[in-house]
Amino acid sequence: MITAAVVREQGITFTIVLVKKYVIDSSLESDKAIVAFTPVFSGLPIVLMAQDHRGVPKYYGRHDIVHFLAKIPLQCIPWKKYSVS
Repeated sequence: MITAAVVREQGITFTIVLVKKYVIDSSLESDKAIVAFTPVFSGLPIVLMAQDHRGVPKYYGRHDIVHFLAKIPLQCIPWKKYSVS
């Protein structure tokens, strides 16, 4: 089970996937996670999100999407649970 959000904003549809902080802290782990999640979300661009010990989100992925998400309150993201087989 993963927690993610499929978002359509400014003509772009993309996915945000919640991951552990250690994934975001390593570009190698982040790149592996994006590759692993891509088939689950029909090839949509994927941005990873983790929170630090204070709950502050950190994003990894396409720079334009990351820049956009940095301005959005976390509670505005439509999170859902997805089962992965």
